[in-house]
Amino acid sequence: MFPFCLNTSTIKTRPLPEKIELTARAGYSCIELWCADVESYLGEGGSLPRLRAMLTNAGLQVPSMIALQGWGSLSGDTWREFLKVARRRLALAQALGCPKLVASPPREETSIEQLADHYGELLEIGRSIGTLPAMEFLGFTAQVKDLRTVLEILARTNARDATLVLDPFHVFRGGGSFADVRMVPGHRIGICHFNDAPQEPAREQQTDAHRVMPGDGTLPLVEMLQDIAAVGYTGPVSLELFRPDLWERDPLAVAREGFHKMRQIVEQAGL
Repeated sequence: MFPFCLNTSTIKTRPLPEKIELTARAGYSCIELWCADVESYLGEGGSLPRLRAMLTNAGLQVPSMIALQGWGSLSGDTWREFLKVARRRLALAQALGCPKLVASPPREETSIEQLADHYGELLEIGRSIGTLPAMEFLGFTAQVKDLRTVLEILARTNARDATLVLDPFHVFRGGGSFADVRMVPGHRIGICHFNDAPQEPAREQQTDAHRVMPGDGTLPLVEMLQDIAAVGYTGPVSLELFRPDLWERDPLAVAREGFHKMRQIVEQAGL
């Protein structure tokens, strides 16, 4: 079975220490943190040793953190300044024992060559620190919205440690085929986000807020899990939702519901 992970966007409005406590109480073995949450916690007087102790005491691993954003289309001095931010966030993730940091694509179009070059530079920094960026595709962006595009970017880096973030919502939202999942070698999947999508509204109109719990939508999640298992992926599946209605509910109940529904899908997949 894949380790179950909670992306803390699912219970976004809770303070970071509470997110950690709730994730463990709900039964997860992993937690996916957002850099902004950690930076806010540190800025309010928290410390990395205290945060590491909270995670250890809760029995939680941090397989991935989020995110490096806005880097794909930068150039010149703005790119060089961003690399300082990237280095700081990669070091922050490494200090928490986290091996991957999500690198989100630009919303606008830019050249595939620049994206590959920039991602390659981020990989070099990550290697020197000990935490690597994982390239994300987002189905509502203009260009990097499907698996085939992100695989092309990874291939252009010519780096075996280049990885991607697999997310069923974005496979669907970007108009790609779930059959494309079978083209991704297991070692190329940095982390697998997990969620579902409803039948309505139309695919092109759906946003992050339309994501639903696994099994509550129409995506072929059972087949997707079988496919990633077949290519050798053994990492976490991370429940990632962005629903304001869930943020208003009891966060422990939400986390437990997500855990139960993920387990049902995994069991249906025979894994």
